[in-house]
Amino acid sequence: MKVIQGDLIELVLDGQFDVIIHGCNCQCAMGAGIAKTIKERLPEAYQADRQTTKADKEKMGSYSKAFIVRDAVQFTVVNAYTQFHWRGKGVLVDYDALRAVMRAIRAEFTSLRIGYPKIGAGFAKGDWDIIAQIIDEELTGEDHTLVEFQEPLQRS
Repeated sequence: MKVIQGDLIELVLDGQFDVIIHGCNCQCAMGAGIAKTIKERLPEAYQADRQTTKADKEKMGSYSKAFIVRDAVQFTVVNAYTQFHWRGKGVLVDYDALRAVMRAIRAEFTSLRIGYPKIGAGFAKGDWDIIAQIIDEELTGEDHTLVEFQEPLQRS
């Protein structure tokens, strides 16, 4: 995987990715982390999430998506269902669900530029080394990039 520093949302809006992926719970909440930012800045993705059944365990390992057009830029946001709930102790990300989602994403979005944050390693408390290995295995041969969040520089 390629690794860059930046703001995933700004980068996709600048046309640097065709697809962005973020981890979601199955509760249709999108209330924290990058999911909250996506909900606020790319509400079409939240609407796609809300079209799914809340608290449906069958969503695990699947995704919803929204095709978005902003000015001359077009891209897809993938809501990857990699955790059932945002509450609870211990690791909340489901590594098998993550693997299934990445496999499905590769099948649908092959040959496109894919960007993502550290899916499952933040609020979902997953082990980034395990997650990175799963992503690399399932997206082998694809143009995929981890975007480590970095605030844009303030211009004076």
